[in-house]
Amino acid sequence: MEPNTNKILESLSPNERKIIQHLEEKSIAEICKKSSLDKVSVTRSLEYLKNKGIVSIFTKQKKIVDVGVNGALYRKKGLPERRLINLLNEKRILKLEDAQKQSKLSEEEFKASLGVLKKKAFIELKNEKIILNAKKEEISKKSLEEIFIESLPLEYNSLNSEQMFAFKSLEKRRNILELTDEKIIEIEVTELGKKIISLGTKSSELIEQITPEVLQKESWKGKRFRRYDISLPVSKIEGGKRHFVNQAVDYARNIWKDMGFKEMSGDMVVSCFWNFDALFTAQDHPVREMQDTFFLNKKTELPDKKLVKAVKESHEKGVDNSIGWNYSWNEEEAKKLVLRTHTTCLSAQTLAKLKPEEIPVKFFAIGKCFRNETLDWSHGFEFNQTEGIVIDKNANFRHLLGYLKQFFKKMGFEKVRFRPGYFPYTEPSVEIDVFHPERKVWLELGGAGIFRPEVTIPLLGKNIPILAWGPGFDRIIMDYYKIKDLRDFYKNDLAQLRKMRFWVK
Repeated sequence: MEPNTNKILESLSPNERKIIQHLEEKSIAEICKKSSLDKVSVTRSLEYLKNKGIVSIFTKQKKIVDVGVNGALYRKKGLPERRLINLLNEKRILKLEDAQKQSKLSEEEFKASLGVLKKKAFIELKNEKIILNAKKEEISKKSLEEIFIESLPLEYNSLNSEQMFAFKSLEKRRNILELTDEKIIEIEVTELGKKIISLGTKSSELIEQITPEVLQKESWKGKRFRRYDISLPVSKIEGGKRHFVNQAVDYARNIWKDMGFKEMSGDMVVSCFWNFDALFTAQDHPVREMQDTFFLNKKTELPDKKLVKAVKESHEKGVDNSIGWNYSWNEEEAKKLVLRTHTTCLSAQTLAKLKPEEIPVKFFAIGKCFRNETLDWSHGFEFNQTEGIVIDKNANFRHLLGYLKQFFKKMGFEKVRFRPGYFPYTEPSVEIDVFHPERKVWLELGGAGIFRPEVTIPLLGKNIPILAWGPGFDRIIMDYYKIKDLRDFYKNDLAQLRKMRFWVK
């Protein structure tokens, strides 16, 4: 049976009436322009028209190649190899050191430029010098890469052979190109839609809503109300909620509090003294090098001189019959500022402030840490860690395992196992694994142990058992949220955030 066109006409909203005469544009951008409506209003109205059978909507995905951050800069200033060869065109021969300095290229850009120009046989490297071999006409001619950057954005599947060659050449270099998925919406007017349009959509006599004014003035008399089809689907309403990681953090925080722990907090920027030295990490330990740590180009003052002296002696000579690291401890190295690589620095700061009458006591922390890692599915440069310490002269290793088992059980892991491990500031030490029931494998989550005397005595003034742990928190909650890539935790994809379920255990 043919739909009642009059009823459909009477059900059209003001926005639907505005766009229906511009459907031949078949482009949301053009419809927005012609109807003077924003994109959200047009998209929503099109969805309603689709539900009424007036239009059909088709969605296609296109891969678009565009310039990245560096690409935008190079399109303005020229590719690094262009700037280098322009310099060589004036000088002909330059020392490598002078060429980089005068071209004002970074070390990475300079090395990339040398590779490109050498591959094209434009230069020769000899005796730490660059010698220009290219002819003037070769230098003045734009490269395929330069032409390609100037022509962007382009659809990936439409690239010709020369463009594809330039694309593959440039994609190897950092942030020059950006490949994104673009959603293309195509609109097609149905036969019913054509009939509706031919009848015209002007209907100023229809009343949209009942207001106090309409009732008081009785202006509704002799007019018709717009029809509402309550059977039609409507746009999904997404309520606000906390970020899913914060939900899990809140849950874990409550677990520790229920177990009698007090929360520790502190700055994300700390000195090397608190991040490394107070935890008996030697100043020549690889973990302190640039590839693992984000250093800031500033220094800070060290804490109480008595504490600094105790930490220094712990490193140089040892404590409680240990021999320390047997090297000369450098105070300037300890003053350097870093983004904290673990929340264990909070444990060190807490122990240094602790008064004897406050013992026994238990503390925990959940917070962000930063490490200079190469980004992939299992590594990120920022991550959450859950930290805990128990200061009690009667505490022992079995208590440590008990606290951890209880925490992980409340987080949803029934099977927990511990393996012997090594950490610079705990002895004995264990690695924590939990069993994944679906994958049938044990997952490594982090480490724990009892603080060494070299940590405890300088900070606390005496050697009593201090149970300590600091597993990575993000890996604990990956499975619950069905996340396979750690980068998904922080990409701020609104569609993902809206669909993510609440943390309920």
